[in-house]
Amino acid sequence: MSSKKPRKAPGKTPDETPYCMVMTTIAGETLAEALARAIVQARLGACVQVQNIKSFYRWKNETRGEHECLLLIKTRRALYQPLEDFIRAHHSYETPEIVQLPITAGSVDYLQWVASETGG
Repeated sequence: MSSKKPRKAPGKTPDETPYCMVMTTIAGETLAEALARAIVQARLGACVQVQNIKSFYRWKNETRGEHECLLLIKTRRALYQPLEDFIRAHHSYETPEIVQLPITAGSVDYLQWVASETGG
């Protein structure tokens, strides 16, 4: 058994961290996979995870429940606006969910990989 301790990035406040995760939802796996691949190929995200979900929401005075795919995009904060613009340009929804969450701590090796894969 190795005595090597895992390396963790020090905790940072949301305004200090250079890393973030961006969430968006889209209808169907085919569209989700195409968007995920395009984001990675454009180097706007290092990794995009796609999960099947069911969302409940109000839209145009109607309560709805729809099966969607949730995309979790790991990237750098500096790429948020270009990523948001890219998602809007490639998204089928009139008002897509695009939410940024700061990554305030994480594996140093993983975060360095995120930076290298997104041109950082």
